[in-house]
Amino acid sequence: MKHVVIAGCGDVGTALAKRLLQQGWQVSGLRRDPSALPEGVGRIAADLTNPQKPADWPAKVDYLVYCPAAGRRDPELYQRLYVDGLQHVLSWLKDSRHPLRHLLQVSSTAVYAQSAGEWVTENSAALAASATAPLLIQAEDVALRSGVPASVVRLAGIYGPGRNRLIEQVRDGLHVPDIPVQYTNRIHRDDAASLLELLLLEADQGELLAPCYLGVDDEPAPLREVAGWLAEQLGVKLLGEGPTANRVGSKRCSNELAREMGWEPQYPSYREGYSSMLE
Repeated sequence: MKHVVIAGCGDVGTALAKRLLQQGWQVSGLRRDPSALPEGVGRIAADLTNPQKPADWPAKVDYLVYCPAAGRRDPELYQRLYVDGLQHVLSWLKDSRHPLRHLLQVSSTAVYAQSAGEWVTENSAALAASATAPLLIQAEDVALRSGVPASVVRLAGIYGPGRNRLIEQVRDGLHVPDIPVQYTNRIHRDDAASLLELLLLEADQGELLAPCYLGVDDEPAPLREVAGWLAEQLGVKLLGEGPTANRVGSKRCSNELAREMGWEPQYPSYREGYSSMLE
């Protein structure tokens, strides 16, 4: 039975775990408190920032999905969690006589600095100047230079059950300027999980994966369009002035490469995704 360890098994990781269980895979989830993981998922209690190998680390790991969530944009935390943490897990794997078949390292489209509505692909320059973006790139380098087959998956803004921030902002009263147009990119949590699942299944079939994939839906959209649509669904109006969403950047990310692999998002745009939440 194929064994995958999902390190940092939070919202997306749990959704992925459920899918892989249905595929007949053995799944283990690593988190500081794994007690809430679904039935059938092996539980590894560990802090990724601690180099000490967990006592219950499995002897055989076929696939690793590294997908922790920092929760806040703190450069020191990003260094410890994304860069050092991945190095810790890779060191634990080196002790095994069973070679890792593939590593998926989950990153973010926040690494891109494009801000004038440009289309962005996996080959676009990733030069964002934020305090945390270089650390994400560094973590990607750790994965891709690890000596094991690896792919980076850069996810756009994840939304879905329990991720209602924009809905609440619009409901509470939100101002979104017309100019400049601010393109936003997103992916529903379930679509993020389905993309990771597809890549693992392809790797398991011996398919050669690309070094990088973008995980986004089909339709990058201006924030004002998205917020205006939500306001209409909620029966409220956007404010002419007042609090804004505090978003930065404006780019349009393409999912063409992921689609070429056979991936199709269940929620191809914000309309389908947010409709499912508002129901």
